[in-house]
Amino acid sequence: MSEAVLNTMPADPFAVALDEINVSDPSLFEFDTWGGYFARLRAEAPVHYCAKSNFGPFWSVSKFNDIVYVDKRHDLFSSEPTILLGDQPEDFTLENFITMDPPKHDEQRIVVQPAVVPRNLTRLEPIIRERVKEIFDSLPVGETFNWVDRVSIELTTQMLATLFDFPFEDRHKLTYWSDIGIATPELTGSDAMTEEARREGLNECLEYFTRLWREREHGEPGFDLISMMAHNENTRDMPSRPMEYLGNLLLLIIGGNDTTRNSISGGVLALNQFPEEYQKVRDNPALIPNMVSEIIRWQTPLSHMRRTAKEDTELAGQQIKKGDKVVMWYVSGNRDEEVIERPNDLVVDRANARHHLSFGFGIHRCMGNRLAEMQLRIVWEEIISRFDLVEVVGEPVHLRSNFIKGYSELPVQVHPK
Repeated sequence: MSEAVLNTMPADPFAVALDEINVSDPSLFEFDTWGGYFARLRAEAPVHYCAKSNFGPFWSVSKFNDIVYVDKRHDLFSSEPTILLGDQPEDFTLENFITMDPPKHDEQRIVVQPAVVPRNLTRLEPIIRERVKEIFDSLPVGETFNWVDRVSIELTTQMLATLFDFPFEDRHKLTYWSDIGIATPELTGSDAMTEEARREGLNECLEYFTRLWREREHGEPGFDLISMMAHNENTRDMPSRPMEYLGNLLLLIIGGNDTTRNSISGGVLALNQFPEEYQKVRDNPALIPNMVSEIIRWQTPLSHMRRTAKEDTELAGQQIKKGDKVVMWYVSGNRDEEVIERPNDLVVDRANARHHLSFGFGIHRCMGNRLAEMQLRIVWEEIISRFDLVEVVGEPVHLRSNFIKGYSELPVQVHPK
Protein backbone atom coordinates (compact mmCIF):
# COMPACT_ATOMS: atom_id res chain seq x y z
CA MET A 1 0.00 0.00 0.00
CA SER A 2 1.39 3.39 -0.97
CA GLU A 3 2.34 6.01 1.58
CA ALA A 4 -0.16 8.41 0.01
CA VAL A 5 -3.01 6.07 0.88
CA LEU A 6 -1.91 5.86 4.49
CA ASN A 7 -1.62 9.62 5.03
CA THR A 8 -4.50 11.34 6.78
CA MET A 9 -6.58 13.98 5.05
CA PRO A 10 -5.58 17.57 5.93
CA ALA A 11 -8.04 19.67 7.90
CA ASP A 12 -8.58 21.96 4.90
CA PRO A 13 -10.83 20.15 2.38
CA PHE A 14 -9.50 22.35 -0.43
CA ALA A 15 -5.87 21.41 0.27
CA VAL A 16 -6.26 18.23 -1.75
CA ALA A 17 -7.35 17.57 -5.33
CA LEU A 18 -10.96 16.46 -5.71
CA ASP A 19 -10.03 13.04 -7.10
CA GLU A 20 -7.71 12.44 -4.13
CA ILE A 21 -10.33 13.05 -1.45
CA ASN A 22 -10.76 9.98 0.76
CA VAL A 23 -13.65 10.40 3.19
CA SER A 24 -13.12 6.86 4.53
CA ASP A 25 -10.14 8.21 6.47
CA PRO A 26 -11.06 7.62 10.13
CA SER A 27 -9.04 10.64 11.25
CA LEU A 28 -11.73 12.88 9.75
CA PHE A 29 -14.11 11.56 12.40
CA GLU A 30 -11.55 11.27 15.19
CA PHE A 31 -10.67 14.98 14.85
CA ASP A 32 -14.16 16.10 13.79
CA THR A 33 -12.99 17.55 10.47
CA TRP A 34 -15.35 15.58 8.21
CA GLY A 35 -17.89 18.37 7.59
CA GLY A 36 -15.93 20.42 5.07
CA TYR A 37 -15.01 17.41 2.96
CA PHE A 38 -18.58 16.27 2.59
CA ALA A 39 -19.75 19.83 1.89
CA ARG A 40 -17.24 19.92 -0.97
CA LEU A 41 -18.40 16.56 -2.32
CA ARG A 42 -22.04 17.61 -2.21
CA ALA A 43 -21.19 20.74 -4.17
CA GLU A 44 -18.66 19.37 -6.66
CA ALA A 45 -19.01 15.58 -6.86
CA PRO A 46 -22.22 14.24 -5.25
CA VAL A 47 -21.29 10.74 -6.46
CA HIS A 48 -17.53 10.65 -6.03
CA TYR A 49 -15.02 7.94 -6.89
CA CYS A 50 -12.10 7.30 -4.55
CA ALA A 51 -9.57 5.14 -6.36
CA LYS A 52 -7.19 4.57 -3.45
CA SER A 53 -8.00 3.98 0.19
CA ASN A 54 -7.16 1.51 2.92
CA PHE A 55 -10.49 -0.14 2.04
CA GLY A 56 -10.01 -0.30 -1.70
CA PRO A 57 -11.78 1.85 -4.32
CA PHE A 58 -15.32 3.02 -3.59
CA TRP A 59 -18.04 5.46 -4.61
CA SER A 60 -19.29 8.05 -2.11
CA VAL A 61 -22.94 9.11 -2.28
CA SER A 62 -23.22 12.33 -0.29
CA LYS A 63 -26.60 13.96 -1.08
CA PHE A 64 -29.86 13.18 0.72
CA ASN A 65 -32.05 12.17 -2.23
CA ASP A 66 -29.35 10.09 -3.91
CA ILE A 67 -28.83 8.21 -0.64
CA VAL A 68 -32.55 7.50 -0.35
CA TYR A 69 -32.55 6.18 -3.91
CA VAL A 70 -29.66 3.77 -3.23
CA ASP A 71 -31.11 2.67 0.10
CA LYS A 72 -34.48 1.82 -1.41
CA ARG A 73 -33.15 0.05 -4.52
CA HIS A 74 -32.03 -3.25 -3.03
CA ASP A 75 -32.63 -4.73 -6.46
CA LEU A 76 -29.66 -2.68 -7.77
CA PHE A 77 -27.53 -2.27 -4.66
CA SER A 78 -26.93 -5.31 -2.47
CA SER A 79 -26.19 -5.42 1.24
CA GLU A 80 -24.16 -8.55 0.65
CA PRO A 81 -21.45 -9.29 1.64
CA THR A 82 -21.22 -6.45 4.20
CA ILE A 83 -22.52 -2.99 5.07
CA LEU A 84 -19.06 -1.84 6.21
CA LEU A 85 -16.59 -0.13 3.92
CA GLY A 86 -13.93 -2.64 4.95
CA ASP A 87 -14.23 -6.23 3.78
CA GLN A 88 -14.44 -8.98 6.37
CA PRO A 89 -11.60 -11.52 6.68
CA GLU A 90 -12.36 -14.52 4.47
CA ASP A 91 -11.70 -16.95 7.32
CA PHE A 92 -13.89 -15.07 9.83
CA THR A 93 -16.88 -13.80 7.88
CA LEU A 94 -19.98 -12.96 9.91
CA GLU A 95 -23.46 -12.99 8.41
CA ASN A 96 -26.61 -11.28 9.65
CA PHE A 97 -29.87 -10.09 8.23
CA ILE A 98 -28.68 -6.54 7.57
CA THR A 99 -26.05 -8.00 5.23
CA MET A 100 -28.63 -10.12 3.41
CA ASP A 101 -31.02 -9.44 0.55
CA PRO A 102 -34.58 -10.79 0.36
CA PRO A 103 -35.92 -13.33 0.91
CA LYS A 104 -33.47 -14.45 3.62
CA HIS A 105 -33.33 -10.93 5.08
CA ASP A 106 -37.10 -10.81 5.50
CA GLU A 107 -37.30 -14.28 7.05
CA GLN A 108 -34.77 -13.43 9.77
CA ARG A 109 -35.74 -9.83 10.51
CA ILE A 110 -39.37 -10.69 11.11
CA VAL A 111 -38.37 -13.13 13.87
CA VAL A 112 -36.98 -10.44 16.20
CA GLN A 113 -39.29 -7.61 15.10
CA PRO A 114 -41.82 -8.33 17.90
CA ALA A 115 -39.28 -7.16 20.50
CA VAL A 116 -39.87 -3.59 19.40
CA VAL A 117 -43.57 -3.53 18.53
CA PRO A 118 -45.63 -0.81 20.29
CA ARG A 119 -47.05 -3.24 22.85
CA ASN A 120 -43.60 -4.26 23.97
CA LEU A 121 -42.35 -0.67 24.02
CA THR A 122 -45.22 0.21 26.35
CA ARG A 123 -44.04 -2.57 28.66
CA LEU A 124 -40.43 -1.33 28.50
CA GLU A 125 -41.09 2.36 29.12
CA PRO A 126 -41.48 2.23 32.92
CA ILE A 127 -38.41 -0.02 33.15
CA ILE A 128 -36.34 2.47 31.17
CA ARG A 129 -37.59 5.40 33.24
CA GLU A 130 -36.79 3.69 36.52
CA ARG A 131 -33.27 2.91 35.35
CA VAL A 132 -32.70 6.45 34.10
CA LYS A 133 -33.76 7.77 37.50
CA GLU A 134 -31.40 5.40 39.30
CA ILE A 135 -28.51 6.42 37.06
CA PHE A 136 -29.21 10.12 37.57
CA ASP A 137 -29.54 9.62 41.33
CA SER A 138 -25.99 8.25 41.35
CA LEU A 139 -24.37 11.16 39.51
CA PRO A 140 -21.90 13.28 41.51
CA VAL A 141 -23.18 16.84 41.82
CA GLY A 142 -20.49 19.50 41.56
CA GLU A 143 -17.88 17.10 40.19
CA THR A 144 -16.65 16.53 36.66
CA PHE A 145 -17.36 13.06 35.26
CA ASN A 146 -17.50 11.28 31.92
CA TRP A 147 -21.11 11.35 30.70
CA VAL A 148 -20.35 8.59 28.17
CA ASP A 149 -19.44 6.07 30.88
CA ARG A 150 -21.79 7.10 33.66
CA VAL A 151 -24.95 7.65 31.61
CA SER A 152 -24.86 6.75 27.91
CA ILE A 153 -23.11 3.39 28.20
CA GLU A 154 -24.73 2.38 31.47
CA LEU A 155 -28.30 2.98 30.30
CA THR A 156 -27.93 1.31 26.90
CA THR A 157 -26.14 -1.66 28.42
CA GLN A 158 -28.92 -2.17 30.93
CA MET A 159 -31.51 -2.06 28.15
CA LEU A 160 -29.56 -4.56 26.06
CA ALA A 161 -29.47 -6.92 29.02
CA THR A 162 -33.26 -6.60 29.29
CA LEU A 163 -33.88 -7.26 25.59
CA PHE A 164 -31.70 -10.38 25.66
CA ASP A 165 -32.74 -11.39 29.19
CA PHE A 166 -29.00 -11.44 29.76
CA PRO A 167 -27.57 -12.07 33.25
CA PHE A 168 -27.52 -8.57 34.70
CA GLU A 169 -24.30 -9.05 36.63
CA ASP A 170 -22.50 -9.78 33.34
CA ARG A 171 -24.12 -6.96 31.35
CA HIS A 172 -20.85 -5.09 30.76
CA LYS A 173 -19.74 -7.98 28.57
CA LEU A 174 -22.37 -6.72 26.12
CA THR A 175 -20.68 -3.32 26.03
CA TYR A 176 -17.31 -4.96 25.43
CA TRP A 177 -18.60 -7.16 22.61
CA SER A 178 -20.30 -4.16 21.03
CA ASP A 179 -17.10 -2.14 21.21
CA ILE A 180 -14.92 -4.84 19.65
CA GLY A 181 -17.38 -6.05 17.02
CA ILE A 182 -16.01 -3.86 14.23
CA ALA A 183 -13.14 -2.02 15.96
CA THR A 184 -10.21 -2.97 13.73
CA PRO A 185 -8.22 -0.98 11.17
CA GLU A 186 -9.35 -3.32 8.39
CA LEU A 187 -13.09 -2.92 9.04
CA THR A 188 -13.64 0.70 10.12
CA GLY A 189 -10.21 2.27 10.52
CA SER A 190 -10.41 1.96 14.29
CA ASP A 191 -7.17 1.30 16.14
CA ALA A 192 -8.88 -0.13 19.21
CA MET A 193 -7.62 -3.67 18.71
CA THR A 194 -6.07 -6.22 16.43
CA GLU A 195 -8.05 -8.74 14.41
CA GLU A 196 -6.63 -11.52 16.62
CA ALA A 197 -7.92 -9.88 19.81
CA ARG A 198 -11.28 -9.20 18.16
CA ARG A 199 -11.71 -12.86 17.24
CA GLU A 200 -10.83 -13.98 20.74
CA GLY A 201 -13.45 -11.68 22.25
CA LEU A 202 -16.13 -12.58 19.72
CA ASN A 203 -15.58 -16.30 20.23
CA GLU A 204 -16.25 -15.71 23.91
CA CYS A 205 -19.46 -13.91 22.91
CA LEU A 206 -20.53 -16.84 20.73
CA GLU A 207 -19.81 -19.35 23.48
CA TYR A 208 -21.79 -17.36 26.07
CA PHE A 209 -24.83 -16.87 23.84
CA THR A 210 -24.79 -20.47 22.63
CA ARG A 211 -25.11 -21.51 26.26
CA LEU A 212 -28.09 -19.14 26.69
CA TRP A 213 -29.69 -20.57 23.54
CA ARG A 214 -29.39 -24.15 24.80
CA GLU A 215 -30.98 -23.13 28.10
CA ARG A 216 -33.97 -21.54 26.36
CA GLU A 217 -34.66 -23.64 23.28
CA HIS A 218 -36.56 -26.31 25.24
CA GLY A 219 -38.33 -23.95 27.66
CA GLU A 220 -41.44 -21.86 27.24
CA PRO A 221 -41.07 -19.19 24.51
CA GLY A 222 -40.15 -15.85 26.07
CA PHE A 223 -40.13 -12.27 24.83
CA ASP A 224 -36.35 -11.93 24.81
CA LEU A 225 -34.47 -11.91 21.52
CA ILE A 226 -32.75 -15.27 22.09
CA SER A 227 -36.00 -17.07 22.86
CA MET A 228 -37.65 -15.51 19.79
CA MET A 229 -34.94 -16.90 17.52
CA ALA A 230 -34.75 -20.27 19.28
CA HIS A 231 -38.48 -20.91 18.89
CA ASN A 232 -39.00 -19.69 15.32
CA GLU A 233 -38.87 -22.17 12.47
CA ASN A 234 -36.78 -19.81 10.32
CA THR A 235 -34.01 -19.42 12.89
CA ARG A 236 -34.22 -22.34 15.35
CA ASP A 237 -31.22 -24.05 13.73
CA MET A 238 -29.06 -20.93 13.70
CA PRO A 239 -26.43 -22.18 16.21
CA SER A 240 -25.54 -24.82 13.62
CA ARG A 241 -24.32 -21.86 11.56
CA PRO A 242 -22.16 -20.17 14.19
CA MET A 243 -20.90 -17.29 12.04
CA GLU A 244 -24.50 -16.41 11.17
CA TYR A 245 -25.57 -16.66 14.81
CA LEU A 246 -22.65 -14.51 15.95
CA GLY A 247 -23.30 -12.03 13.15
CA ASN A 248 -26.93 -11.57 14.16
CA LEU A 249 -25.96 -11.23 17.80
CA LEU A 250 -23.51 -8.46 16.93
CA LEU A 251 -26.08 -6.73 14.75
CA LEU A 252 -28.57 -6.66 17.62
CA ILE A 253 -25.95 -5.70 20.22
CA ILE A 254 -24.36 -2.89 18.20
CA GLY A 255 -27.71 -1.69 16.87
CA GLY A 256 -29.15 -1.58 20.37
CA ASN A 257 -26.09 -0.03 21.97
CA ASP A 258 -23.84 2.20 19.87
CA THR A 259 -26.48 4.22 18.07
CA THR A 260 -28.48 5.12 21.19
CA ARG A 261 -25.36 5.56 23.30
CA ASN A 262 -23.84 8.11 20.96
CA SER A 263 -27.09 9.98 20.46
CA ILE A 264 -27.44 10.36 24.23
CA SER A 265 -23.93 11.83 24.38
CA GLY A 266 -24.33 13.82 21.17
CA GLY A 267 -27.51 15.45 22.43
CA VAL A 268 -25.75 16.85 25.50
CA LEU A 269 -22.92 18.16 23.35
CA ALA A 270 -25.29 19.70 20.78
CA LEU A 271 -27.40 21.53 23.34
CA ASN A 272 -24.26 22.96 24.90
CA GLN A 273 -23.13 24.18 21.48
CA PHE A 274 -26.57 25.72 20.87
CA PRO A 275 -27.56 27.11 24.29
CA GLU A 276 -30.53 29.05 22.90
CA GLU A 277 -32.01 25.71 21.83
CA TYR A 278 -31.37 24.28 25.28
CA GLN A 279 -33.32 27.20 26.71
CA LYS A 280 -36.24 26.49 24.36
CA VAL A 281 -36.54 22.98 25.81
CA ARG A 282 -36.21 24.22 29.40
CA ASP A 283 -39.05 26.63 28.72
CA ASN A 284 -41.17 24.08 26.86
CA PRO A 285 -40.46 20.40 27.64
CA ALA A 286 -43.21 19.44 25.16
CA LEU A 287 -40.54 19.98 22.51
CA ILE A 288 -38.59 16.94 23.70
CA PRO A 289 -40.02 14.33 21.26
CA ASN A 290 -39.26 16.61 18.30
CA MET A 291 -35.85 17.46 19.74
CA VAL A 292 -35.01 13.75 19.97
CA SER A 293 -35.45 13.36 16.21
CA GLU A 294 -33.35 16.45 15.64
CA ILE A 295 -30.58 15.12 17.90
CA ILE A 296 -30.52 11.82 16.00
CA ARG A 297 -30.20 13.74 12.72
CA TRP A 298 -27.54 16.10 14.06
CA GLN A 299 -25.50 13.29 15.59
CA THR A 300 -26.01 10.66 12.84
CA PRO A 301 -24.57 7.85 14.99
CA LEU A 302 -23.77 5.60 12.01
CA SER A 303 -21.77 7.56 9.45
CA HIS A 304 -22.38 5.26 6.52
CA MET A 305 -23.79 2.10 5.10
CA ARG A 306 -22.20 0.33 2.16
CA ARG A 307 -23.88 -1.40 -0.74
CA THR A 308 -22.38 -3.40 -3.62
CA ALA A 309 -23.66 -2.81 -7.15
CA LYS A 310 -25.50 -5.87 -8.49
CA GLU A 311 -25.19 -4.70 -12.07
CA ASP A 312 -23.86 -1.82 -14.15
CA THR A 313 -25.95 1.25 -13.41
CA GLU A 314 -25.92 5.05 -13.49
CA LEU A 315 -26.22 7.35 -10.48
CA ALA A 316 -26.18 11.16 -10.76
CA GLY A 317 -24.43 10.91 -14.11
CA GLN A 318 -21.73 8.51 -12.91
CA GLN A 319 -21.28 5.03 -14.40
CA ILE A 320 -21.12 2.46 -11.63
CA LYS A 321 -19.92 -1.02 -12.51
CA LYS A 322 -21.20 -4.34 -11.18
CA GLY A 323 -19.26 -5.22 -8.02
CA ASP A 324 -18.33 -1.62 -7.15
CA LYS A 325 -18.58 -0.49 -3.53
CA VAL A 326 -21.22 2.22 -3.14
CA VAL A 327 -21.17 4.03 0.20
CA MET A 328 -24.18 6.00 1.44
CA TRP A 329 -22.78 8.69 3.73
CA TYR A 330 -25.73 9.34 6.05
CA VAL A 331 -23.59 11.83 7.93
CA SER A 332 -23.38 13.93 4.77
CA GLY A 333 -26.98 13.51 3.63
CA ASN A 334 -28.13 14.80 7.00
CA ARG A 335 -26.20 18.02 6.24
CA ASP A 336 -27.61 18.47 2.73
CA GLU A 337 -28.51 22.16 2.41
CA GLU A 338 -30.93 21.46 -0.45
CA VAL A 339 -33.13 19.29 1.75
CA ILE A 340 -32.54 20.53 5.30
CA GLU A 341 -32.53 24.20 6.24
CA ARG A 342 -29.59 25.25 8.45
CA PRO A 343 -28.40 21.63 8.48
CA ASN A 344 -25.34 22.22 10.68
CA ASP A 345 -27.44 23.74 13.46
CA LEU A 346 -29.45 21.93 16.08
CA VAL A 347 -33.02 23.28 15.89
CA VAL A 348 -35.16 21.62 18.54
CA ASP A 349 -38.45 22.83 17.06
CA ARG A 350 -37.49 22.02 13.46
CA ALA A 351 -40.47 21.23 11.25
CA ASN A 352 -40.55 17.63 9.98
CA ALA A 353 -37.60 16.70 12.19
CA ARG A 354 -38.11 12.97 11.62
CA HIS A 355 -37.24 13.36 7.95
CA HIS A 356 -33.60 12.36 8.31
CA LEU A 357 -31.31 9.55 7.16
CA SER A 358 -30.00 8.22 10.47
CA PHE A 359 -32.32 5.22 10.49
CA GLY A 360 -31.97 4.49 6.79
CA PHE A 361 -34.76 3.80 4.29
CA GLY A 362 -36.25 0.79 2.58
CA ILE A 363 -36.11 -2.80 3.79
CA HIS A 364 -33.10 -2.15 6.03
CA ARG A 365 -34.59 0.80 7.92
CA CYS A 366 -33.55 0.54 11.56
CA MET A 367 -35.77 -1.98 13.31
CA GLY A 368 -35.29 -0.41 16.75
CA ASN A 369 -35.82 3.23 15.80
CA ARG A 370 -38.85 3.69 18.06
CA LEU A 371 -37.03 2.12 21.00
CA ALA A 372 -34.06 4.45 20.46
CA GLU A 373 -36.36 7.48 20.30
CA MET A 374 -38.16 6.37 23.45
CA GLN A 375 -34.93 5.98 25.41
CA LEU A 376 -33.74 9.41 24.34
CA ARG A 377 -37.11 10.97 25.15
CA ILE A 378 -37.11 9.53 28.65
CA VAL A 379 -33.51 10.62 29.25
CA TRP A 380 -34.34 14.21 28.32
CA GLU A 381 -37.62 14.27 30.23
CA GLU A 382 -35.70 13.27 33.35
CA ILE A 383 -32.83 15.70 32.65
CA ILE A 384 -35.18 18.66 32.26
CA SER A 385 -37.18 17.71 35.35
CA ARG A 386 -34.22 17.54 37.72
CA PHE A 387 -31.23 19.43 36.27
CA ASP A 388 -30.99 23.11 35.44
CA LEU A 389 -28.05 22.26 33.20
CA VAL A 390 -25.88 19.37 32.08
CA GLU A 391 -22.77 21.42 31.32
CA VAL A 392 -19.99 20.23 29.04
CA VAL A 393 -16.77 21.36 30.76
CA GLY A 394 -14.11 19.93 28.44
CA GLU A 395 -13.47 18.78 24.91
CA PRO A 396 -15.19 15.58 23.75
CA VAL A 397 -13.05 12.67 22.61
CA HIS A 398 -14.38 11.31 19.32
CA LEU A 399 -14.07 7.69 18.27
CA ARG A 400 -11.59 6.79 15.56
CA SER A 401 -13.99 5.03 13.22
CA ASN A 402 -15.51 5.75 9.82
CA PHE A 403 -18.66 3.81 10.80
CA ILE A 404 -19.58 4.49 14.44
CA LYS A 405 -19.76 8.27 14.84
CA GLY A 406 -19.48 8.64 18.56
CA TYR A 407 -17.56 9.51 21.67
CA SER A 408 -15.39 7.86 24.27
CA GLU A 409 -15.33 10.88 26.60
CA LEU A 410 -17.61 13.81 27.29
CA PRO A 411 -16.63 15.63 30.51
CA VAL A 412 -19.62 17.26 32.17
CA GLN A 413 -20.96 18.67 35.41
CA VAL A 414 -24.62 18.51 36.39
CA HIS A 415 -26.36 21.46 38.04
CA PRO A 416 -29.57 20.52 39.90
CA LYS A 417 -32.59 22.78 39.87
